[in-house]
Amino acid sequence: MSIRVFESCKKRRRTPKLYGLHTFANPGCPISPSGPFRDNVRGFLRECAEPEGYNVEGMPVWCTFLVQENRGFLVPLYTIEESVKHSLSPFCDHCRSNGEIQTRIRFHVHCWSHHFVSKRKYHLIIPVDDEWNKPLDDGVFDQQTHLLHGLIHCNGFGHLLCINGIEAGSKYLCGREIMDLWDRICTNLRARKITVVDVSKKRLMDLRLLHGVAYGHPWFGRWGYRFCHGSFGVTEHRYERAVEILSSMELDKTIQDFNTTNRYRDLKHIIRYYRDLSETRLITIRDLLRFMLTLKSRVPFQRNSAITAAPLMSSSKPLTRTSHQNKVVVKERPMKYRKFSTVAANLDSRWPVRRLEYAANVVVDALKEKRATNKSGNAGMTRQEARDAARLHIGDTGLIDYVLKSMNNVIVGGLAVRRAVNPSTRVIEYTIQEPESGAHGNYQEPEPEIEIVPKPLSTTAIVPGVDVYSDVAYLYNNVLLGFPGSVVIGLAVQTILDSKQFVKEWPFKDEEDELLRFVCQVIPSLSDLESDPTKEIPPGEYIVLPLYATIGDLKAEVQSAMRDTYCGTEQLVVTEIEGMEGIEDVEVLFGAVESGSQLWIRGIGMDLDMELRYEGGDDKWTVKCKCGAQDDDGERMVACDICEIWQHTRCSGIEDAEAVPPLFVCAGCCASLMPSRAQPACFEFEDFGASTPVAELGMETLY
Repeated sequence: MSIRVFESCKKRRRTPKLYGLHTFANPGCPISPSGPFRDNVRGFLRECAEPEGYNVEGMPVWCTFLVQENRGFLVPLYTIEESVKHSLSPFCDHCRSNGEIQTRIRFHVHCWSHHFVSKRKYHLIIPVDDEWNKPLDDGVFDQQTHLLHGLIHCNGFGHLLCINGIEAGSKYLCGREIMDLWDRICTNLRARKITVVDVSKKRLMDLRLLHGVAYGHPWFGRWGYRFCHGSFGVTEHRYERAVEILSSMELDKTIQDFNTTNRYRDLKHIIRYYRDLSETRLITIRDLLRFMLTLKSRVPFQRNSAITAAPLMSSSKPLTRTSHQNKVVVKERPMKYRKFSTVAANLDSRWPVRRLEYAANVVVDALKEKRATNKSGNAGMTRQEARDAARLHIGDTGLIDYVLKSMNNVIVGGLAVRRAVNPSTRVIEYTIQEPESGAHGNYQEPEPEIEIVPKPLSTTAIVPGVDVYSDVAYLYNNVLLGFPGSVVIGLAVQTILDSKQFVKEWPFKDEEDELLRFVCQVIPSLSDLESDPTKEIPPGEYIVLPLYATIGDLKAEVQSAMRDTYCGTEQLVVTEIEGMEGIEDVEVLFGAVESGSQLWIRGIGMDLDMELRYEGGDDKWTVKCKCGAQDDDGERMVACDICEIWQHTRCSGIEDAEAVPPLFVCAGCCASLMPSRAQPACFEFEDFGASTPVAELGMETLY
């Protein structure tokens, strides 16, 4: 059944433009921009989007209407322009941890944190089905239920934050349709690089592992996303080696390795069934999984025996899952309050727990003061009011924003803090009240938001072919995750699971048209280099000029582009171009320099001492973990209270569900404070970088 035309469309003064969902952003549909992203996105909003009659947190909103050609329903694609100077979060946490880590002489370059802070961010959002007829609310950036949420800085670098299709509850769009649309938009508008954190699941299986073994790349790899950097020190070489080890496992040898286990009969039956079904010989686990994943689209889906699928990139409501034979029952759990100290201990934060708790107490004190001065006794504070009150005591605005984002249904100082949208003002407000369960502290900590009870091994033989995905899940859980007695396979699996960061790049290229294209890199001054010698030079800007442009036109265009794109270059004056010092500005570029070249620009007036300098902010902190990580990779970390060096909690022996101790001292500082003791001999995996006692390793190696 098709969806009704939106009421918002009917109320418009003129009929909005409609575009095909599967053809929009193809070349010429409706535009074919040739300039850089900063110019193309403005043309996109001007030609393909309708301004909405409201703002989101003071930011303008546009809407593009896409019609599904076969089923006839409309899909709203919203674009929100976020001005960084007026944003509550001017720095980009995604650039801090999701960018590329490249090996350099003697040090590692920090992600994308070295990029200049761009002036504008563009959010492209398709809400969940039930919200297609409703205007966007404040707090829309924090929601994880969107069918699509992508963020692109005005310099063309961006992040795919959320993809949720039919597997996550949509009635109309599947993940592949949404990804196709996103990829066409990025290509058409000439994005430069887009990152994604791949935590997608299907039937509780991590797709980066399943598709990595079956196809050699993650699910996003079919759209050109490749390894960017891994967590816990995983390098691209180790990732590729892990994929090679797992995908080349021979089926016959695998059956032999299971012949002493109670899974031998079921595994043998599954492999034999699909070998008989295949027209080509299946030799390796890659051959088998690829054939099964291809076959599943042609086999009727058995919904009665299917396990409820997880969202592609995020989950929405807390669920309890209980296994009953071959079914999984999913039920909603009512929201409970949690201690903020517990929440903070489980956050992937670069701030120590004690700083998070201090900031939370500051916010609660402000709320208590506001309530005391209000006759109703339950007055709330908007996010901006709470932020301003906290800034009187805390100078780190990034810390304040991070804590405010985490404060919802939490207990701080014996009071319950709630965050909700005020129905009259449509603005997010924070309020405090007594915990619903009664006296202060007299409440129970909730169980983990998702509790998964593994399905016990079947006592009867599995019947292959009834549900292909159930057979795939059996191989995933028993062969990949539960291979008996192999350290190497276990390390390979963990390496792939620790590789979540992927990136797609649209490389710069000169095109055969009557335009000149250059990559112009502004050279920082010697004083800037001396202040931070490890900071990599930010990426150059794409400049497009007509064929008859002069050297003076090039200088003016570079100057205009830098002023329009970055906060710290608003006063930049381009003085010279390296290699063209003696050439007059009136000279024509054509013939003097080849189109497609990289040019180095010198100038004055760059303000690199301002707060909005680099996307990573001005925080000076050091990461040095025994896994090899030397920068923030998005994983949970803890700082040593003596040397103040950050390292992963997992590598320090602290489980993810375990709270960080109030006083933490790293192994290096412990060794310097205590007499040395004999350590067991270790063998260092060159490929996996993990120290494993020789006694555990046995004779298996990765070579």
